[in-house]
Amino acid sequence: MESLVVTWREVLVVVIAVLAVYVVELVLLLRWSGRWNRNGAKRGARPGAEPRAIDSLTREIGELRKQVARLQNEVDKLRTAPAAGVSPYNLAIQMARQGASANDVASGCGISRGEAELIVALYRKLRI
Repeated sequence: MESLVVTWREVLVVVIAVLAVYVVELVLLLRWSGRWNRNGAKRGARPGAEPRAIDSLTREIGELRKQVARLQNEVDKLRTAPAAGVSPYNLAIQMARQGASANDVASGCGISRGEAELIVALYRKLRI
């Protein structure tokens, strides 16, 4: 019987061939399972998940726009409404300094005529 002699080069060629077959098998298996696209990157877990995510984000943006519009209306109302910290007496003093009569001050501020006369007398602009 003849003896079989295997050199290190032959062993290396066999190992490279086995590894090449293994890599090809792995790539084909990953492609068929849908976990690898042509660029070599992994795909998403569920096909069609992106359109659902976009729809969800679109709905959320719509809701946020409604909230912003509602808040803008509230801000506009607060800007046009008189300040809550302004008392009728402070308003009466401002009207008196601008030269309003006691009748105008009483009707404009909701205070009595006597109070309006006192405020007008105290805070009237001095005309020289």
